[in-house]
Amino acid sequence: MYVVLFHCWLYSFPGYPRSSAPWWLDGLMFGRLAVVFFLVLSGFSLAMSAAQHGWRSSGVTRFLRRRAWRILPPYWAALAMSLIIAWLVVPASHFGPPTGASVLVYGTVAQDMVTAPTPNGAFWSIGVEAELYLLFPLLLLVRRRWGATVLVACVALPVIARGLTASGASPVEGDNWLAPDLVPVFVAGVVGAGVAVASDRVRRLPWGLFAALAALPVLALGFVQGSVWTVNHYFWMDLAVCPAMTMLLAAVATGRPAFLVRLLTARPVRGLGEFSYSLYLIHLPIIMIVIRRAAPHAVSPRLPVFGFTLLLGLPVAIFGAWVFSRIFEMPFKHNRSWKSLTAPRGRQRARLSSVRAVR
Repeated sequence: MYVVLFHCWLYSFPGYPRSSAPWWLDGLMFGRLAVVFFLVLSGFSLAMSAAQHGWRSSGVTRFLRRRAWRILPPYWAALAMSLIIAWLVVPASHFGPPTGASVLVYGTVAQDMVTAPTPNGAFWSIGVEAELYLLFPLLLLVRRRWGATVLVACVALPVIARGLTASGASPVEGDNWLAPDLVPVFVAGVVGAGVAVASDRVRRLPWGLFAALAALPVLALGFVQGSVWTVNHYFWMDLAVCPAMTMLLAAVATGRPAFLVRLLTARPVRGLGEFSYSLYLIHLPIIMIVIRRAAPHAVSPRLPVFGFTLLLGLPVAIFGAWVFSRIFEMPFKHNRSWKSLTAPRGRQRARLSSVRAVR
């Protein structure tokens, strides 16, 4: 939801990374950090099962097949939708409409390695995630044989060295080759999963407090330096904030703080979580249609556009994502093979899952 609000903000107020929005909306401008949190969460959740079984996976082939089955069908459906909108309604970026290269690059999830006009600006992180899936079995192997310290050192030290040797010790974050900088973020989540299966003494530690203490210096630095500096130094901010994110997940996984656990397990939040992947995939084309096509005919620029987008674009994006998920995500989420998906029992199970999600 934060990423959706960030895009509503981003396309309503020109000038990013400088903010032309009212100061009380400036907290919406750090969408990159929400994606960083998603990558930490991805590493954490994927490693939970392995952590419970001595850091062993269920097999590389099985893991990759299950990830592809879960991620690719809704992604390809969203890609087709995004291409149609970008070609016929509103371009997805200032580089112009997608090309044949866009279809090939994004269809093979190679957008983190090969440059092509994007059909959907939110798709960059899917390419990063796909690369991390390929690395995940190797990361588990290192964790199992040599421990968490060696794993963190293997991925963090080369990244830090790259940052320190860049011009001005601040690598420029572009649209490609983002994964090397984000591997330590994912690994932080993998290592953090060990807390959930650790001894009671470790689990009882005040991880929520540790998370707050780790986040405060990073937040203070960003506040003092300002938004432009923060955005231009995302390379270092990503690395600095991921320990706090990891410890927050460890706190929630051990049942604290209680108010946050209650919030995350509330029915509306769980319901939203059921189709959050679909929301991430399709929200941006919808938001851009509202801002670029509908809003100019209805309201004045900037703040009125933002308000118009919240009133129209946000509910349309959420409802559209819910419908999209019923068709392209849930059947693959609740059935693990074509045989199960196409069998009468599999179709009935998918329908029952959809009904339960609605209820």
